[in-house]
Amino acid sequence: MIRLLKILEFALSSLARRKFKNLSIIVVYSFTIAVLASVLLLTHSLKKTALAVLVDAPAIVVQRLVGGRHELVPISYSRIIEKIPGVGRVHPRVWGYYYDSLYHVNYTLLGINKGQRRFAMVSGKTLTTDEQCIIGQGVAGAQHAETGMDLLLIDSKGVGYSCEISGTFKANSNLWTNDLIVLSNEALQGFFGMPDGLATDITVEVFNGREVALVAQKIKRLLPDTRPITIDEILHTYTSIFNWRSGMMLTVFTSSLIAFSILAWDKATGISGEEKREIGILKAIGWDTGDVLTLKLFEGIIISVTSFLAGISLAYVHVFLLDAPLLMPVLKGWSVLFPRFHLVPYIDGYQIIVLGFLTILPYMASTVLPSWKTAITDPENAMRGV
Repeated sequence: MIRLLKILEFALSSLARRKFKNLSIIVVYSFTIAVLASVLLLTHSLKKTALAVLVDAPAIVVQRLVGGRHELVPISYSRIIEKIPGVGRVHPRVWGYYYDSLYHVNYTLLGINKGQRRFAMVSGKTLTTDEQCIIGQGVAGAQHAETGMDLLLIDSKGVGYSCEISGTFKANSNLWTNDLIVLSNEALQGFFGMPDGLATDITVEVFNGREVALVAQKIKRLLPDTRPITIDEILHTYTSIFNWRSGMMLTVFTSSLIAFSILAWDKATGISGEEKREIGILKAIGWDTGDVLTLKLFEGIIISVTSFLAGISLAYVHVFLLDAPLLMPVLKGWSVLFPRFHLVPYIDGYQIIVLGFLTILPYMASTVLPSWKTAITDPENAMRGV
């Protein structure tokens, strides 16, 4: 143990003698790891946040297809679905998207029953008439609107539509409700010009989670023009989207990987004359090949572990403390009113281990192999730098 500690002490002093070279390696090494870790940490956190919100999503969403495209679904379909064994509450939903050309933002409009308390109110109260609406905090900020003011929109006929803001609300996660405007079902049907008896889609509650796929098959069989979408399919879609976007980001930062590869290759192709002379002197004064390799192994471990920890720390600060300002615009999606939410620190240990395996081991190999080649040569030749 004393022998290993002495070699470790010598390794630290050896690195200190070449501090500027080693510091430049650590900077490049840390930057590479920080970039890759930022993408992985951000993607994993967004996926976990989205999946946590979708826990309360309906088991099945039923859409109607006409010509392969989403079409309005008859409300009468809900009565057919209710008769399927194992089905709980069936709820036709009225909702849609609205583009505000004045503020250049997209809103999501949702219809609810008058008096229904579906969201936690921040101010005011829930809507009680067709002339009222409640809005999410993102809409309130974009419109500079407050409770009691009128919200001005343009309906499907191109006519101005005004409704009183009865309150603003928040949900468990503003990830989905930041751009939301809630009106009564009747008011929203009139705003979009929907015929009576039609809804945007139908949500279905299933008592037994293991029967969701079976219920979806029965719905498809009873109503061939529908597309039942299960919660598992929704979760898979969001996971695929975030994986695709993270893959795109990793592709963009391939240049940093190439830079690190060049660094590792340059390290592997040989060591400097000064390092060769140092190894030759150590061999001449009695160090054996194993001691030299242990010394270089310690040097590689110190640089790689220091760089890895520094890179992971920088990525953590960038993602979870600064909310990833460099990456969030790409991964968050298209919404102009995407909420300014704080990312919850979700860290996947498997990803960190894989990242360490792909970055630390190649550098360690590029450090030890050329040193071994020099250590087995004649000490006199090594001291001459041959």
